[in-house]
Amino acid sequence: MTITIQYLYYLVGLVLAVTALMTLRDSSNPRRFSAGLFWALYALVFLIGDLLPPAWVGAVAVVMALIAGFGGVMGGKHQPRTDAQYLASAQRLGNKLFVPALAIPLITMVGTLSAKHLVFGGVPLIDPKNSTLVSLGIGCVIALVLACKMTRETPAQGLRESHRLIDALGWALVLPQMLGMLGLVFSDAGVGKAVAYVTTTYINMDVRFVAVAVYVIGMALFTVIMGNGFAAFPVMTGGVGVPVLIGVYHGDPAVMAAVGMLSGYCGTLLTPMAANFNVVPAALLEIDKNAVIRAQVPTAITLLIVNVFLLNFLMFR
Repeated sequence: MTITIQYLYYLVGLVLAVTALMTLRDSSNPRRFSAGLFWALYALVFLIGDLLPPAWVGAVAVVMALIAGFGGVMGGKHQPRTDAQYLASAQRLGNKLFVPALAIPLITMVGTLSAKHLVFGGVPLIDPKNSTLVSLGIGCVIALVLACKMTRETPAQGLRESHRLIDALGWALVLPQMLGMLGLVFSDAGVGKAVAYVTTTYINMDVRFVAVAVYVIGMALFTVIMGNGFAAFPVMTGGVGVPVLIGVYHGDPAVMAAVGMLSGYCGTLLTPMAANFNVVPAALLEIDKNAVIRAQVPTAITLLIVNVFLLNFLMFR
């Protein structure tokens, strides 16, 4: 049997389905029915999304957006442990707490590098097309087993903690997947061509440095809007990078792509839309949700300015 990414989707869908049930049963949640429906729909996409017509999946995404947009996704009141309980647990476990966390990247790396050798009877154990993601899923499962053994808890406690964390993150949890799809939609809708028209019509692209600055800053701005540099890349590269920097000025495509993505990451540091980078850490640390972004602003702006000069210098050598 080959472990494919579909099994990982089933696992995620199962966790989300349990979260939906817990949310529906949580009387402390003032929006438990709408929030429960939100997580149930999200679970549905992972569990049977491949069996549904694309239009139905799109309709599910629209319904989820409406629920979140009208404030239907809220968390309940979870009873946190006391500081004394946290301290006692930390003293008992010590540095062993890092074992499950470090096991995830270790197993992911080992699984990715050894996937091509794990073939039995001509059948690969790990799907070679998605070896990294499948190995990541295996690493998470093994890490859960290690955590349960160390803390003497059951997997049910893991599901309860998952519910608590999902409640803390709320609808922002789905942003990475939604924004990744948005990039493909923008690309197919011809947004890149629209960007090319606007920039060449209203900006003097005859000056090479100006064209470079438009590409670099545009990558950051589109990433701020989309929350994902990978989603912004096809838009700005199709609109400015390929037709202007490469087609007109004959720049190096490899340098353009590398510095362009780095510029997109500058935008990632500046936006709450990049939930997995900026919202999740704040939720885990229970601090102001914008504190992470404020700390990153000086670095992002400085690096973005450097990228303009860096691309202008390296791309046309």
